[in-house]
Amino acid sequence: MSKKLLGVTLAGTLAIGSIGLTNLDQEEAEAKKGAKVKNVIVLVKDGVSSSTTTLSRWYKGSDLAMDEMAAGGVRTYSADSAITDSAPAGTAMATGNKSNDKFVGVLPEKITSPGVDEDLADDPYRPVTNVLEGAKTKGKATGLISTSEIQHATPAAFSSHAEHRQQYDNIAEQQVYQNIDVVLGGGKETLESGNRKDGENLLEVIDNRGYDFVETREDLLNSGSKKIWGSFAPAALAYDMDKEVTQPEEPTLAEMTKKGIQTLSKDKDGFFLFVEGSKPDWAAHANDPVGMVSDTLAFDDAVKEALDFAKKDKHTMVIAVSDHGNSGISIGNENTDGTYSSTPVSAYVDPLKEAKMTVEGALSQLNEDGSNRLEVAALYGITNPTKKEKRAINKAEDLGGTLVDLLAQRANLGFTTGGHTGEDVFLYSYGPGKPSGMIQNTDIAHSAADAMGFKLDKLSRNMFIEAEDAFGNWGEVSVDTSNEANPVLVVDRGRKKAQFPVNKNIAIVNDREYELDSVTVQSGGKFYVSKEAVKIVKRAK
Repeated sequence: MSKKLLGVTLAGTLAIGSIGLTNLDQEEAEAKKGAKVKNVIVLVKDGVSSSTTTLSRWYKGSDLAMDEMAAGGVRTYSADSAITDSAPAGTAMATGNKSNDKFVGVLPEKITSPGVDEDLADDPYRPVTNVLEGAKTKGKATGLISTSEIQHATPAAFSSHAEHRQQYDNIAEQQVYQNIDVVLGGGKETLESGNRKDGENLLEVIDNRGYDFVETREDLLNSGSKKIWGSFAPAALAYDMDKEVTQPEEPTLAEMTKKGIQTLSKDKDGFFLFVEGSKPDWAAHANDPVGMVSDTLAFDDAVKEALDFAKKDKHTMVIAVSDHGNSGISIGNENTDGTYSSTPVSAYVDPLKEAKMTVEGALSQLNEDGSNRLEVAALYGITNPTKKEKRAINKAEDLGGTLVDLLAQRANLGFTTGGHTGEDVFLYSYGPGKPSGMIQNTDIAHSAADAMGFKLDKLSRNMFIEAEDAFGNWGEVSVDTSNEANPVLVVDRGRKKAQFPVNKNIAIVNDREYELDSVTVQSGGKFYVSKEAVKIVKRAK
């Protein structure tokens, strides 16, 4: 095979034939210049399998921004399962520790997967430091961006510690008290006092902490603040394809990413930014290929913003990755059993391009009496339905399920599950110190930490000390549960009394309030405080 033909072949499959040489040249140039990492951007496309990426590329009709960064693969399994949930996957990528289903930023209690250190289960539920918290110890600005609720599993793993991913009240409170510089996404309802068990008004806390609180695309883009909190929806944001019709005031993921970079890059010490494209996963759970493609491409637009900045900056590491697969999507199904070798790309892509909205968006246009089912089906790409398709649409008890089944048949796509899948995923990376090759999801955290100059294990030992170990020989340790939704760790030494409200970076010593370097966490029935908090209490007068 000639060199020219080899380049064409690779470009037509993974689009890395010539780009690999470009990246190599760039890395060699940086090595000669002694380039150091100042900024780290980690982008996660939730639930995106390799077939989803391929289908999205065909749909777009040209290379993806991610293609330029193709660098290897990632093993995604959790501490006790071949197929991971987003919470332990996020925990692995954020803290460098594999964990269990639903655990956020804490160590596992059960280990069955080969190769995972069994000693991790000796201290279950212990909080472990994430890379965002580590970046703060280096004086870096930090950012957190998501198209789901910002309290959802993956952004939660990069900013909080909880026994269960659904503990939104605790996660939200920790995020507010983490002093993250830029927070953009959904989840406003969890910040509002009327929706919280503890009744706290976190919107007021956000305001008191100096954030520019924005709720629309226009206000975000016009903000000149160094601290921005954007809540653009009560829960998750709309799919990118649906925004123009359903939520035109919401920013795109690329716009949030660009604004985040512009804001954080003003810090002379550099920054760490986490970005999640959340809803490809949700579409995959629904077996909706239109939603999967919609928000995979929206994620790729965000990757381009990060990559463009990194190319100009020369001191930025960018990592983009899926946390796990979802749906078992295949390009080809029983329709193509005997014709796959002659079925063109258009047979898989053109039916999807008939859709004007995702299935979620199309269903949002359904009349209460269901009288416009065929119009809704047309929005989702089921145009000129056959008699059989019309009958299925009109009789469907689950219209969304029927529509995705019909479109999958038209597009010759297969799905094996409505849940996650356990295959390896692609690794995309760029810049000095970037990870490459076949790696573990935990290596993402360690690569980011090494680039920013800290060790996660060491920080965890300093940041999360069990309260009894820290204060047991110094004072009486107890927990005030008069407000069950907001317990307070109390350390009483007679004339000196310290209080640590859960989920906050605050210590109150003899009625004087001190701001701490990290939040106080209650997990597994224990309270955890930082070494700095212990010093502050013992030195306070």
